[in-house]
Amino acid sequence: MSFRRALALAACGLAGGSVLFSAVGKQPAHGAGGDAETRSAGAAPAAPGLLLLPPPASCPAAPGWVERPAGGGGYWDSNWDRREPLALINRKKKNEETGEEELASRLDHYKAKATRHIFLIRHSQYNLDGRIDKDRILTQLGREQAELTGRRLASLGLKFDTIIHSSMTRATETTDIISKHLPGVKKVSTDLLREGAPIEPVPPVSHWKPEAVYYEDGARIEAAFRNYIHRADAKQEEDSYEIFVCHANVIRYIVCRALQFPPEGWLRMSLNNGSITHLVIRPSGRVALRTLGDTGFMPPDKITRT
Repeated sequence: MSFRRALALAACGLAGGSVLFSAVGKQPAHGAGGDAETRSAGAAPAAPGLLLLPPPASCPAAPGWVERPAGGGGYWDSNWDRREPLALINRKKKNEETGEEELASRLDHYKAKATRHIFLIRHSQYNLDGRIDKDRILTQLGREQAELTGRRLASLGLKFDTIIHSSMTRATETTDIISKHLPGVKKVSTDLLREGAPIEPVPPVSHWKPEAVYYEDGARIEAAFRNYIHRADAKQEEDSYEIFVCHANVIRYIVCRALQFPPEGWLRMSLNNGSITHLVIRPSGRVALRTLGDTGFMPPDKITRT
């Protein structure tokens, strides 16, 4: 297989089917034994050391509920959460006297001022033999894991605003134990964060067959992302610290979407029970991943991934 073909096949996974810029060795100069650089007439020269490849035709199409940033992979969509100030005002409505001064004032009205800290907690170990959700309760080890996670969160010394959790039994029980270490923090249950199959993974796996089809769960989990993961409201004055207790598939999908990585890559990550994933959303809309699946606060014999 040629080097160019190998890179083209990799484009699906790395760029979600969009144009791929791949770092390659410096091309030999013309007259030094290498071919001259070729490009169409009038086209801008390519950046040195970069190879521009089109997406291969075999890249799978994304479901309709997943939006792709304009311009393809490698570009950051600053309006990913539809809260970019310029996108929230009617630019056609303009005061002829004040002009740009009024525009700046209106933009300031919609600008976020605070940073949101999102702590995504995977539920603790639970009884895998339960046939229905209410029977899938935490194991004794799972309860110990939740205690350790609660202590860890409390030790951070942060003023947590709320705990939003999946309505499934294992997530609810994990929340109840964690909340004992965070007295006074409000708890909210939601069906949006229930476990499910967010999107067909790439590369595909033959051994993993979700109980629900992707189109049933995918739109709901995407709705959870849009509802909960975004920059702070312009009215929010202080930084916030929020906890979400849910499930591995949901957390992995949210991380991919928040970082604008191909969401089909969610299954390439693995999360321990009771782990902490920390996302930071700045007022500008920039997103950073502080920790992914941290369980360093647990003794090795307490760590599981069931």
